[in-house]
Amino acid sequence: MKELYEQLGISSKVYDFGAEIEASLKERFEQFDKTAEYNQLKVLMAMQKNKVSAECFQSSSGYGYDDFGRDTLEKVYADTFHTEACLIRSQITCGTHALAIALFGNLRPGDELLAPAGKPYDTLEEVIGIRPSRGSLAEYGVTYRQVDLKEDGTFDYDAIRAAINEKTKLVEIQRSKGYQTRPSYSVKQIGELIAFVKSIKPDVICMVDNCYGEFVDTIEPSDVGADMIVGSLIKNPGGGLAPIGGYIAGTKECVENAATRMTCPGLGMEVGASLGVNRSFYQGFFLAPMVTKGALKGAVFAANIYEKLGFSVVPNGSEPRQDIIQAVTLGTPEGLIAFCKGIQAAAPVDSYVDPEPWDMPGYDSQVIMARGLLVQGSSIELFGRWSGKTTICGIFSGRSYMGARKTGRTDVFAETGRCEYCDTSVKIEGRIVAGGSR
Repeated sequence: MKELYEQLGISSKVYDFGAEIEASLKERFEQFDKTAEYNQLKVLMAMQKNKVSAECFQSSSGYGYDDFGRDTLEKVYADTFHTEACLIRSQITCGTHALAIALFGNLRPGDELLAPAGKPYDTLEEVIGIRPSRGSLAEYGVTYRQVDLKEDGTFDYDAIRAAINEKTKLVEIQRSKGYQTRPSYSVKQIGELIAFVKSIKPDVICMVDNCYGEFVDTIEPSDVGADMIVGSLIKNPGGGLAPIGGYIAGTKECVENAATRMTCPGLGMEVGASLGVNRSFYQGFFLAPMVTKGALKGAVFAANIYEKLGFSVVPNGSEPRQDIIQAVTLGTPEGLIAFCKGIQAAAPVDSYVDPEPWDMPGYDSQVIMARGLLVQGSSIELFGRWSGKTTICGIFSGRSYMGARKTGRTDVFAETGRCEYCDTSVKIEGRIVAGGSR
């Protein structure tokens, strides 16, 4: 094995260093195994309960009426996440799209959207209207209110209480930190926040952006009071196999409202052909607990590697995991750019090219992407991003052999400080998801 890694440019010294780190994580990895086994049984029981058959893998076209496989899969998701209903469609292009559908479907002119955990993920800024954009919620008369976190990253309950008013219709809670430096929230913390909000206004809709968090714990936000949980199939629940798609799981009313927005009034969930993706959706969801486990192992492995090398990491090597994202402060834009190029060179796809900056939709700065994924954009494979307010910013994705040896999939998120060229703050994110079985 070591000889093969040497052929890939991994020295014996680096190999032995990684092996030592991996050996020290045995007990923690065993706990990840137990969580994955529990979640695997949840998925298995949901599939058996809903009598998944080979016929479920068949395709539909046109209107998609009576797509048996599609409808059964939505029942499997609903039972796994313990919700009344679920919407899963190939027509949902990404996590941001799923979140937008859920928001637009359940908000009306005059309503107010409250973000009690600070600013949402970057791509939601234009959806909400924080950054003016054609067709935003703001253009439709939906107002927005935000409560920033305390300095220690915890919820400011007093400010949240003061922010909730007669117009507050929906509360959006982002489970993962995204580009922020705050901790990602546990399901328990999210449940406490939901209970607090409901104690003030029982009829408010609590929606959780569940991206990067599915199957990390044995429970989901829907188990602790969330009216909707929303995510992307090209992240955890797609298991690296789903080629596209998103999900919205929750109360029957919330899901049907979202479906009406996705299609149109009068059609709702009845239309939307599967177009041959059902098999990948089923296979990916069945594998998702194990793939997520691999990502967690890789994230913890990377955290311990970089921590011992002197880099700042969030969460640190011993903290409990709430999602598959691992932050590593690399220190300079040049360092991350070189890192991105290395990721591209180690990728299974387009390993022979160099990534270049470009204007990525949904972001207000240039990004550089290393296209090395077997599913383009999949964030459960190797995926990385650098996004900032400078002329030197980028996004990368691909595969890395660092951590691929026995650790499964890796997700490394990196953020750093200031650009030496213009002295402005930059956000640098590098996610590595490597190895693992597909």
